[in-house]
Amino acid sequence: MDKLKKLIYILPIFILLVGYFLYSQETRNEAEQILDLEESDISNDVPQEDYEIVASNLEIPWEIVFLPNEEILVTQRPGILLLLQDDQQITVDGVEHIGEGGLLGMALHPDFEQNNWLYLYLTTRIGQTITNRVERYQFVNSTLSDREVILDNIPGAVNHNGGRIAFSPDGYLFITTGDAQNPNLAQDTNSLVGKILKINDDGNIPVENPFDNEVYSYGHRNAQGLAWDNQNRLWATEHGRSGVLSGMDELNLIEMGNNYGWPAIEGDQEQEGMETPIIHSGPDIIWASAGATFFDDSIFFAGLRDSTLYEYVIDSGELREHFRNEFGRLRAVVLGPGNNLYITTSNTDGRGIPEENDDKVIKIIL
Repeated sequence: MDKLKKLIYILPIFILLVGYFLYSQETRNEAEQILDLEESDISNDVPQEDYEIVASNLEIPWEIVFLPNEEILVTQRPGILLLLQDDQQITVDGVEHIGEGGLLGMALHPDFEQNNWLYLYLTTRIGQTITNRVERYQFVNSTLSDREVILDNIPGAVNHNGGRIAFSPDGYLFITTGDAQNPNLAQDTNSLVGKILKINDDGNIPVENPFDNEVYSYGHRNAQGLAWDNQNRLWATEHGRSGVLSGMDELNLIEMGNNYGWPAIEGDQEQEGMETPIIHSGPDIIWASAGATFFDDSIFFAGLRDSTLYEYVIDSGELREHFRNEFGRLRAVVLGPGNNLYITTSNTDGRGIPEENDDKVIKIIL
């Protein structure tokens, strides 16, 4: 009788335990199915970024252009122009490789197939004075000839030489110059430093320029990227302050005659008659923003210090990051054949940590 009573008490508890176990197992299975579904959705939504190393063992590459036959030309800061496919090195005379200076920007004339004009921005030395200039060459059969100085006497320094050059959709040559370590000159419209310049392909001053000289916009610290969007608007990247107060790197939308504030304002600061950037890095992050290009409603730009390829989506204002800390310091960003991006690393410039086979040209497959 006692055993029967115990069985009567134990049986309901046993049934409850079995039921709880079966319910828990079913719930766990459902949760795992939901988790599997969510992970599947996430992996499908995230684009797979792919890349290919195009060239390696370069020495501080700075700019890339594509010839009509899709061969790649690269400037290297010590003064060497490199034709990648043939591994042919062409020495550019007169280059002063000092600090951030050297052989920097490069651009092909829009009618290059007809006139073979290649433009270079370089640092040079006249006596004890460091200056920058833009030169034009004939580039035929992998040879530079018929050198002509298009614009010279751009004040230079060990640092802050700017150096990006690019042709606009309507055929003008735009040039970025740094403040040559003299910030106040960026506010002087009679000086060529701390500016974005606009000239004709022969170096003459366009009649519409706002200050009767080469200056197109002013108040720049050290702009190093130029890109036009699908509305032919000009965008520029700019290095912010350095030293103890590093930060405040910028992406600006450039309009003729406007003042972009350096050194009077930075970041979100405002002052009458001065422009604030579209976005900036803030005081705690250092992009050291460099080369830029436009593709598919986005401005892609390189981060030297932050070792990141950034993408600013114009319509939404979203800033995306790609390849953070994967390649080291990044300098040039160019849209190449097949709508793939090409970037250069800058790990051998004395400020990076070179890895095996640095520096490189890398093709980003979109």
